Amino acid sequence: MTKTYKQKLIHEDSYVAEVDVEVIESDTGWEPYISLDDAYKLDDVRSALRRGDIKTASRLARVFAMTPVNK
Repeated sequence: MTKTYKQKLIHEDSYVAEVDVEVIESDTGWEPYISLDDAYKLDDVRSALRRGDIKTASRLARVFAMTPVNK
């Protein structure tokens, strides 16, 4: 079993969150996958961004505000 760390991006409204997750690879044929805790963390960040709770999302991930270049 091999574990590596990657960043998953979550986009909600005008925000993008970069969440660190541990990706697990094994010889079972069901890889790669993430742990249940990391899946819950992704859900928590997405929910916080949807509510506009940037403070909570920032505790779990790096949050960026997007601004349009052209309209």
